[in-house]
Amino acid sequence: MAELLRAEGLVKRFDHFVAVNGVSLSFDAGVLTSIIGPNGAGKTTLINLLSGNLPCDAGRILFQGEEITHLPPHERVGKGISRSFQITTIFPQMTVFQNVQLPVLARLGRAGHPFARPDLDPEVRAEVEMLLREIGLEEIKGVRAGNLSHGDQRLLEIGMAIASRPRLCFLDEPCSGMNPAERGQVQDLIRRLAREWEVTFVIVEHDMDVVFTLSDHIIVMHQGAILTQGKPEEIREHAGVREIYLGEEIGT
Repeated sequence: MAELLRAEGLVKRFDHFVAVNGVSLSFDAGVLTSIIGPNGAGKTTLINLLSGNLPCDAGRILFQGEEITHLPPHERVGKGISRSFQITTIFPQMTVFQNVQLPVLARLGRAGHPFARPDLDPEVRAEVEMLLREIGLEEIKGVRAGNLSHGDQRLLEIGMAIASRPRLCFLDEPCSGMNPAERGQVQDLIRRLAREWEVTFVIVEHDMDVVFTLSDHIIVMHQGAILTQGKPEEIREHAGVREIYLGEEIGT
């Protein structure tokens, strides 16, 4: 499988605390990877480094063979990397349609035309409506995003993340706070997008049912470093992983 992204020796410090400590890893195209670990393990900080939301103190990052270590987030999006966040980051006062329209306009290079009516542009409208169909929100495209249920807001975030047509998409706790039906809907959407859109997803997730259901590969972080990685069945039986989770979440 083709390697999409490689990180070598990443380090991130906050004063005297080392949040990410010499992490090296790679993500291959078509392999759905989950990053797990207890609270404070460095998972979200690592994603922030890979997506450009935080600068590295050491190490380097390559995407499709090109070094991107010092590129800002918007340039990484242009290269084919996108993400969602642990805390919902939709625009609550805007409609569902308008939320998805923003990243579509950015991808088409039309975000800087303040007097244009992008909603009247047939190419933009067609693109946005197609994306809304994909995430199952087309019927409520005129609803204010802040009025959506938590599950629909998470679906909207995924729609915004894939609107840039990424090759690699990081999702930070996409199923957080969801009921079982909503979790199943999000998992089905991720599988379908991975298959039909050829998006390679990397997920940070605390729900072990989601992790072991979705993942082809699992990376386990502990105290800012990679403890181990492998296939789900290998991780499930790994003694060190069972120890840091106290056997509670991975023992079934």
